[in-house]
Amino acid sequence: MKITDKKVVQFHYTLKDEAGKELESSKGSDPLAYLHGFNNMLVGVEKALTDKAAGDKFSVTLQPEDAYGERKEDLIQRVPVKHLLGLPSKNAKWKPGMVAVVETEQGQRQVTVIKPGRFMVTVDVNPPLAGKVLTFDLEVIDVRDATDEEVEHGHAHGVGGHHH
Repeated sequence: MKITDKKVVQFHYTLKDEAGKELESSKGSDPLAYLHGFNNMLVGVEKALTDKAAGDKFSVTLQPEDAYGERKEDLIQRVPVKHLLGLPSKNAKWKPGMVAVVETEQGQRQVTVIKPGRFMVTVDVNPPLAGKVLTFDLEVIDVRDATDEEVEHGHAHGVGGHHH
């Protein structure tokens, strides 16, 4: 079965930067699952997966516009330190380069700490991988028709997908 709109796709990936350094991988855990054609995946990854089938293995290199977008220098903000989530321990302090999570009107968002302060922290709201050329090694594990409920909800359910 080929990957087209309204298909649930399960796949493994390994993400590498321009130098070929591995940044993250789904190997060793459940495959990622998403509903194809519903903007649930990076544009370039979804394009690359279109018309592939279970068992296909390939690599795709994405320019920033097809991955996490270009960096925008005006996305630097000061936020109260109490809004940052994700310190590794109670006694830890925010340091430049650390990634935190903040709640926004659009849901949770990752930010990168630029300059920590006692009450306010300067953060970069750009996605951490914005502006980077990225290579994804992809392996399609399974392709199936989406259920009516998945189509209605706009996302995949079950292992590797969304759980209600």
